[in-house]
Amino acid sequence: MVPGGRLVVLGKQGAGKGTQCVRLSHHYVIPHIATGDMLRAAVKGHTQLGLEAKAYMDAGELIPDEIVLAMVGERLDQDDIRSRGFVLDGFPRTVAQAQGLDELLKPSELDLAINIEVPTEVVLRRIASRRICEDCGTIYSVELPPAVDWICDLCGGEVVQREDDTEDAIRRRLDLYESETAPLISWYDETGKLVRIPGVGSPDDVFDQMVAEIDSRRQSGGFGPPIGAEGGWR
Repeated sequence: MVPGGRLVVLGKQGAGKGTQCVRLSHHYVIPHIATGDMLRAAVKGHTQLGLEAKAYMDAGELIPDEIVLAMVGERLDQDDIRSRGFVLDGFPRTVAQAQGLDELLKPSELDLAINIEVPTEVVLRRIASRRICEDCGTIYSVELPPAVDWICDLCGGEVVQREDDTEDAIRRRLDLYESETAPLISWYDETGKLVRIPGVGSPDDVFDQMVAEIDSRRQSGGFGPPIGAEGGWR
């Protein structure tokens, strides 16, 4: 089995983070942690943290970092993460969250933060054409629809355009991402953990570049042992 790793994937909405995180998860046999999915599951499952998060969501307020970090911390404490590592999708979004993640990982540390770089106009076009399965979250597009009448190929759910995937809503989200995440990218750059990957090629091209960077870092000794482990990756 290939060695594991502790990875964070950054990028604007529409940059292809979700797709590439799934591929990295399969390639390196490491858990994919999509914090948005984890949050929705906690709310739906009426967990204590989910109920706390829902109270902020219902009030139209941002969920505090301590709640998000607590959810991430619970996931990082599970055996599959400790033995194999992870690829984090949608977290961290701010320097404060990244610092909190570092605390959760001690005495280990993050191996690599990958920023998929795509121009704003490109992601605007991508998101405007994006369609999502209401049941399982599989992503399609106008150019690459499901095989039959906007019914999900995987689960049979209805494939729709999200209500907030209008151009104005997308631009607001992208502006927020830039203001929140630009300092985070600089912070990871300064710590020597950042790799920048152009995201305008085909998904296969982007994936191949990511794998090449990860394997290069690993071969140069840039990856640590599992969380809480003495030896190398299993």
